[in-house]
Amino acid sequence: MLKLKTPTAVRAVYPSLTDKHVLVTGGGAGIGEALVEAFARQGARVLFIDILDSPSHDLVERLSGDVAHAPLYRYCDLRDIEAIRQTIAEVEREQGAIDILVNNAANDDRHSIDDITPEYWDDRIAVNLRHQFFAAQAVVPGMRRSGGGAIINLGSISWHLALADLVLYQTAKAGIEGLTRALARDLGPDNIRVNTIVPGNVQTPRQMQWYTPEGEKEIVAAQCLKDRIQPDDVAALALFLASDDARMCTGHEYFVDAGWR
Repeated sequence: MLKLKTPTAVRAVYPSLTDKHVLVTGGGAGIGEALVEAFARQGARVLFIDILDSPSHDLVERLSGDVAHAPLYRYCDLRDIEAIRQTIAEVEREQGAIDILVNNAANDDRHSIDDITPEYWDDRIAVNLRHQFFAAQAVVPGMRRSGGGAIINLGSISWHLALADLVLYQTAKAGIEGLTRALARDLGPDNIRVNTIVPGNVQTPRQMQWYTPEGEKEIVAAQCLKDRIQPDDVAALALFLASDDARMCTGHEYFVDAGWR
């Protein structure tokens, strides 16, 4: 198993997140796993959805008994919009409205222009963009009843850098920033804040499959800060944006990329 670096910094505590209902999509592994754990350790009531059954159950088991509220896992294929709606509705009936939505789920499989078919286009947009809108649509009524909420969308540095072999992924991730600005405008009167986190190259097991040690060195050399970004670094920003400390932050993109240029 790949051993990732663990940041030694002491993390902030946000009392406003205690007992908040948080939904994280794609929470079973990678950045999503760090998000689930970070919110759970703040005392939040975390629901996460994924299609990775084994890692997701392992995460619940690992955190159970170690946090105030063990996270709740539900299997959900985010390409199925009705499944998203039903899952959210069931959980809200049981536990109450979602206060914080973190739209994290995505898939950055490489692809060439020549290999893209209409079917693959539709699938990649469904995996990387469409579900973010419909998950937001599903939680907004409950947020309105509660007097507000926070939606955090996960974007990507890839389209800002125009990386190769990711044209559909980058198209979707660019769209997320437009979606964020539009939702922030329309939902602001309801006291619902919407922001995008733009991660750089985060050191997860999935990302490590794409890079040789030489490739890693090239990435670090292109960063202003000469260290590898960890999933916890992304989670730390998500905690702030979800908390009351960020009450006047909406409609913008916030980068966690170590200054990668």
